[in-house]
Amino acid sequence: MNLEQQFSMAVSDMGLDLDPATQARLLDYLGLLAKWNKTYNLTAIHEPERMLTHHLLDSLALLPHITAGRLLDVGSGGGLPGIPLAIARPGLKVTVLDSNHKKAAFMQQAVIELKLDNVEVVCDRSEAYRPGERYPQIVCRAFSDLNEFVRATRHALAPGGEWLAMKGVYPNEEIAQLKGARLKRDAVLQVPGLEAERHLIVLQAEEETA
Repeated sequence: MNLEQQFSMAVSDMGLDLDPATQARLLDYLGLLAKWNKTYNLTAIHEPERMLTHHLLDSLALLPHITAGRLLDVGSGGGLPGIPLAIARPGLKVTVLDSNHKKAAFMQQAVIELKLDNVEVVCDRSEAYRPGERYPQIVCRAFSDLNEFVRATRHALAPGGEWLAMKGVYPNEEIAQLKGARLKRDAVLQVPGLEAERHLIVLQAEEETA
C-alpha cells in the first residue's frame, strides 16, 4: 500500500470529509516538509510513513474541535498543526507562529508553493507577538507545560476564547497546577497507526467561569 492509499484509508477511518484534491494538497505539504527537513531539521521524524501518522494525521485529528473562523498556532515549527488544518478547511484563517527563522522560512515557502491565502506566517516569540485582533482559539503541539502555554499567549486570546493543547498522556498534574485558567473539556484523539496516547486539553480563562 502506497502513502496515498494509506492516507486515504486513514482519513476514512477518522470520519473526515476530505476530497481527493484536498488529500493531494496535504500530501504535497508533507512532501515539502520531508524535503526541507533534510537541510533544516524541522522534525526528528524522517520516514514518510511515520511523518504521515505522527504529523499529518495527528494534526488532522484536531479538525472536529476547530469551531471558530480564526486560529493561532503557537510554536508551529514546521507548520503543525496549523498548515494541515488550513489546507483541510480553506475557510479557516490560520496564523502560524514560531520564533525560529529557519522554521518560519519553511512555512512561508509552503504557503507560497501551496498557494495558501488563508495562512499568515509570523516569526516571533509567543510572548512578544501582538495581534491586531485576538483569537477565539489558540492551539499548540509544542509547549511542554500548560501553565507556560497559558502565560505566554493570554494576551492573544479573545474574550470567551479557548486554548487547545495537544498532549500525549493525560496531564493530570499540569491541570491540577493551572493558574489563571481551568479545564473546559478534554477529548481522546484517535490517530490511525499511532501507537501512543493522544489527548486534547481545552482550557478557558479562569475569570470567565462562574
